[in-house]
Amino acid sequence: MTEENSPVIAIDGPSGSGKGTICSIIAQHLGWHLLDSGALYRLVALAAQRHSILLDNEEALVALAAHLDVEFHADTSDDGLVIVLEGEVVTDAIRSEECSQMASRVAVIPSVREALLGRQQAFLQAPGLVADGRDMGSVVFPRATLKIFLTASQKIRAERRYKQLIKKGISVNFAAILDDISQRDDRDTQRNVSPLHAADDAIIVDTSEMSIDDVVEKVMALYRSK
Repeated sequence: MTEENSPVIAIDGPSGSGKGTICSIIAQHLGWHLLDSGALYRLVALAAQRHSILLDNEEALVALAAHLDVEFHADTSDDGLVIVLEGEVVTDAIRSEECSQMASRVAVIPSVREALLGRQQAFLQAPGLVADGRDMGSVVFPRATLKIFLTASQKIRAERRYKQLIKKGISVNFAAILDDISQRDDRDTQRNVSPLHAADDAIIVDTSEMSIDDVVEKVMALYRSK
C-alpha cells in the first residue's frame, strides 16, 4: 500500500473532548502512526518563545513552522505520546495554559497554518495514520477513511482538563479553566481560517457520558464497518 493510499482516521473536536487519549489508544491498537496536530501549534508557540520571536512577527513564525524540528513518539504514559522539540522532551511544557493561549494566537495566522499544512500531511505513511485535531477531516485530510467529531459539554471538558493538570502536579483553578475553554471555543469556531466544525461526512460522538473504553470501542467499530 502506498503512503498516499494509506488509511486515515481523522478525529476532530474541541479541547477536552478526549481526542488525544482516544487517538493514542487507537493508533496503538492498529499499529499506525499518530499525529497530534494541535501540538504543532503549541510547538511553534513554544519554539518562538525560546527563540525570542514575538507572536506578531509573522515572517519569523512562518519560517519557524516550516522548519520545525519535532518528533512524535508513541508511549504508554498518560499522554500516550512523547513530543521532542529540537532534541528536548517538551510533552508537559507545551500543555501549560500559557502555551495553550499562545498556540491559539498562532493558529489563527493563515500563513503559519499554510506552512504547517504540508508538514501535517507528511505524517501520512503506511500502514495508516490516526490524526487528532480541529480540522483534520475538513481541511488536512478531506479524503480520510473515517471522520469522527468528538464533543462534550464545556463543564465536562473543563473537569477533564482540571483533573489532568492536577494529576501532573500543576496548580490550577477550575473556574479559570472553564472560562478558558469557553473562550477557546469561541475563537476556534468563529475564526476565519479553518474554523472548528464537523466535516459534512463526519460522525458526531458526544463523549460526555462515555468512558474512554466506550469511545474507543465505538470508533473501532465504525472503522471496521468501513
